[in-house]
Amino acid sequence: MTQVTQVTDHGGGVHGIKVPIPDNPLGHTLVHVLDTDAGPVLIDTGWDDPASWDTLVAGLDALGIAVADVHGVVITHHHPDHHGLSGQVREASGAWIAMHAADTEVVQRTRSAEPAVWLDYLAVKLAAAGAPEEHVAPLRAARESGRMRTLPGLRAALPDREIPPGELLPLPGRRLRAIWTPGHTPGHVCLHLEERHPANLPGNGRLFSGDHLLPGISPHIGLYEDPEDTRATDPLGDYLDSLERIGRLAPAEVLPAHQHAFTDAPARVRELLAHHEERLRGLWELLAEPVTPWALAERMEWNRPWAEIPYGSRNIAVSEAEAHLRRLVKLGRAEAVPGSDPVTYRAV
Repeated sequence: MTQVTQVTDHGGGVHGIKVPIPDNPLGHTLVHVLDTDAGPVLIDTGWDDPASWDTLVAGLDALGIAVADVHGVVITHHHPDHHGLSGQVREASGAWIAMHAADTEVVQRTRSAEPAVWLDYLAVKLAAAGAPEEHVAPLRAARESGRMRTLPGLRAALPDREIPPGELLPLPGRRLRAIWTPGHTPGHVCLHLEERHPANLPGNGRLFSGDHLLPGISPHIGLYEDPEDTRATDPLGDYLDSLERIGRLAPAEVLPAHQHAFTDAPARVRELLAHHEERLRGLWELLAEPVTPWALAERMEWNRPWAEIPYGSRNIAVSEAEAHLRRLVKLGRAEAVPGSDPVTYRAV
């Protein structure tokens, strides 16, 4: 089988490799390769799948790099299309893996928890959000049968190093600074290459933006899922604050983990801020009468009609609806109706 590699030279010792994500409309993760004086460093690694691994290896080979030569792996966030192959890279090379502490906690929790704990939590949470019995029943059945299909990320690699936000990473010959940008995940980081743009584009260096800032997609913002955490987190508020931070940074070019490289980050930030403000306004209008998070998700605008949204994606959609509700509550524009079960929210 001939392996087709898709490698892009971004100049200045930076390359991108398109690593496929199986059965996913995103298509691929852009794994970036950064030359350093200690050897090549990967920013993200791609999905844990044999074809994805073969593509990553072939891409490195096209750059004259053996996997064994990789010096380190810097992970923007813990999701399996970014962190999936990290363990395999480390096994083949002895490379270190670095991640923000908040996402390392997620990895540790996921590895240590029994799948039944997650199923119980999800079933209770969805029922409280107003999900119909026919949606919750399969979770209870899976719990009672003891069968759990293999989910990505259940055995994700534990990082060796922490990424301290605001600090330069210890990469000889390069200036790569971590910027903590929570929202998509609690420990998402963007990585700012504080070096002159190789094509002298105006702006402040280059930004590896992970999923935080993408040219044509608004990343999923759901609740930070932790069965033991009872705090009322505000992931959407975190995301919007993080967006503004990146807008002020004004990098010359953004190298995201999906789609393609782009310029004018401040303009894209303004688009996303406006998008979320418009969406919050629309959801506030839907709260004229009390509504559950599930019913709100059913009425929200997605990339396809609700009836066509797959089972697992509905769980993600409800989480996104709840994140927006949390934001409206924090802004004083909505409130939970006291005593409602399942919980309903109304506009204020």
